[in-house]
Amino acid sequence: MENPIAVEGNKRGPFLTLFDPLDGSSNIDVNVSVGSIFSVLRAPKDRAVVMADYLRPGREQIAAGYALYGPSTMFVLTVGKGTHGFTLDREAGDFILTHANIQVPADSSEFAINTSNERFWEPPVLRYVSECKAGKTDVRGRDFNMRWIASMVADIHRILMRGGIFMYPKDNKDPSRPGRLRLMYEANPMGLVVEQAGGIASTGRGRILELAPELIHQRIPVIMGSRNEVERIERYHQEFDAGKDKSYSSPLFKERSLFQ
Repeated sequence: MENPIAVEGNKRGPFLTLFDPLDGSSNIDVNVSVGSIFSVLRAPKDRAVVMADYLRPGREQIAAGYALYGPSTMFVLTVGKGTHGFTLDREAGDFILTHANIQVPADSSEFAINTSNERFWEPPVLRYVSECKAGKTDVRGRDFNMRWIASMVADIHRILMRGGIFMYPKDNKDPSRPGRLRLMYEANPMGLVVEQAGGIASTGRGRILELAPELIHQRIPVIMGSRNEVERIERYHQEFDAGKDKSYSSPLFKERSLFQ
């Protein structure tokens, strides 16, 4: 929708909501998990709502979460006091608290990214993914697994349950788009959910929840998940932007000896 739908009269409440009604919809035909993402903001008290009321940084969300429709139906919610998971009991018709105070492990050996876009990635992302693929034979010293469901809800849910990192980074495939995922109803709500579970939500160059929105359908780069992994990619972006990510190279000399 290009414009918000207002609730008028005595049914009007104190909140604004933004949502992605069916994230991962292309997976429906093949029976893969999909979900719904939502974000909640405070509405103005004494006047009609305008579009600018929605365009606020993610840190101002008062609630966010998602529903996951998989082997079981789950509702994952944060109101700024931790992230909690509720599972649907179909017989009772109630959502039962099954995952209280979810915590994303700080370290992980799993990453999620669409590698078909590899030729369009920026050098910091190429560097990170190549190190993960090299595994124990390279600087990471351990092997990694790649996971990619192509449903943000499903990928982030896996990360909440057992750690990992989800990446839809900036690329040069379409220079008019600085990113692929929508800030207001994908990155912001999922960012709050991940941060409240101890993880980090970043563009690679800064905290997602600090971004000042310009458009309701604005797209941004998204990197979120296990703290130590996200911080590593942020450092790679900083080194790239400062020109410090180039390894020493000389046609004549090695780093510790006179000749090649």
